[in-house]
Amino acid sequence: KKLFHRFVPSHLLNKYVKGGKTEEEKIITVLFQDIYNYTTISETISNEELYSLLQQIDAITDRVVSKYQGEIMSYIGDAYMIVGGVPTPRPDHCEAVAAFAVEMLAAVRRRPAWNGQPVRLRIGINTGPVVAGVIGREKFIYDLWGDVVNTASRMEAHGQAGVIQVTEAVRDCLADCFEFEAQPPAYIKGKGQMVTYFLKVPTPA
Repeated sequence: KKLFHRFVPSHLLNKYVKGGKTEEEKIITVLFQDIYNYTTISETISNEELYSLLQQIDAITDRVVSKYQGEIMSYIGDAYMIVGGVPTPRPDHCEAVAAFAVEMLAAVRRRPAWNGQPVRLRIGINTGPVVAGVIGREKFIYDLWGDVVNTASRMEAHGQAGVIQVTEAVRDCLADCFEFEAQPPAYIKGKGQMVTYFLKVPTPA
């Protein structure tokens, strides 16, 4: 049970152990981030140096996620999926994730260039309803499913270096506390034409 608590929210643990229903609908905010120029960097440094770089980015990400009480749901290579609002619900999940994104860009910008190349993040955010639950028995994960997750991934994949690209849902949620710049309608893979927004990041002093 101690091991399960690391992977399964406590309120779902007994249901999971007994083979019961563990899925539940949640309103959350999903963020995807990756290193924009990861391929270029990886081609110019050794595997050991690449691992060291990823460890440094991971340490920054862990620190900032903890500060805003987010949750790292998964990471593959240089890419992270980070959420606010699960497993513990919170009314300000969208604001907290946006604040995390702003601080991540600033933290990575402050670190030295790697092998002469600055490390730049690309971030995408979406908010809305998902199904959260545990899947698998021999190997299991607590994960999220729904179009909100897919669209957040598209915001990152179609984004730009050093930019936080968000959906209209995020813009509407945060209009009172952040500024946004609307982008011309663009074709987003799997979504068709979409109007997206860049979350304006304060210029460093």
